[in-house]
Amino acid sequence: MTDLLTRLTEMLDDLDADVDETIDLADEIAASGDAGLLPRLQAELDRVIAERNFYARELLGGVLAALGGPDVLPALIRASAVDLGDDQDGLATEIVELVQADPKAARRLLQPMTEDDDLSVANRADWALRFLP
Repeated sequence: MTDLLTRLTEMLDDLDADVDETIDLADEIAASGDAGLLPRLQAELDRVIAERNFYARELLGGVLAALGGPDVLPALIRASAVDLGDDQDGLATEIVELVQADPKAARRLLQPMTEDDDLSVANRADWALRFLP
C-alpha cells in the first residue's frame, strides 16, 4: 500500500497527471483500510497545504477521513482552517460525515478546539460542531 501512496503523491505533484486515475488511486487507498498509512498521509497533507495545493488537500483529506474515521477530525479541521481560496466542498463533506457518524467522539475531539489560539481553527471547530445530530 505504501507504493500506492507514493504513486498518489507523485501524481498529486504532477500537473499533467490524469485526474480520474488520481481519484481512482486515492479511492483504492481509502478502501484498503490500512490505518498504518495515517502518519504518512498526515505528513503529506501538511506538505500540500504548505505548498497551497487545494486539490491535493481535498483528495488526501478524503483518504485520511476514510482510513482514520472520527479520530482524524482535528487534523481535518486544522487543514480546513487554512484558506487556500477554494470552496472546500469535498473536505467539508468529509468533516460533516465524520461528525455525524460518531457524535460523541466528534464533540470530545472538537470542543477543545473551539478555544484554539488560532482563531481560524477555533471557528472551523465551532462550525463543525453545528452538524452534531
